[in-house]
Amino acid sequence: MADYILLMHDDAVDDDTAWEAYLDRLKQGGFFEGGSAIGNGVCARKSGQLPPVTTHLTGYIRISADSLHQAKSLLAGNPLFEAGGTVEIRELPRTD
Repeated sequence: MADYILLMHDDAVDDDTAWEAYLDRLKQGGFFEGGSAIGNGVCARKSGQLPPVTTHLTGYIRISADSLHQAKSLLAGNPLFEAGGTVEIRELPRTD
C-alpha cells in the first residue's frame, strides 16, 4: 500500500455533520492514517522575500491505498467532494 494525502480546498460549503461518518468509514476500512484542519501559519526561508501562505487549503486527510485510483475512489462520501469542492490527491513517496 502507498500513502496519500487528500488536501481539501476552500471552494465549496460542505456539510459539517457528514465528516464523522466519512472518517469512520475510512477508519473501518483501514485506510485512515490521520488528518486535521489547517490553521493559520507563515512561510519561512533563510533569506529573501517570503511568499504568502497558501490560503485555499482548509484541511488534509492522510490515507493508505493500493493505488491512486483506489485513493480517488475513497473520495465517495467526502463532504467537501460531494458538495462539488476540490480535493487534491498527492502520493507521499516512501524514502526508506
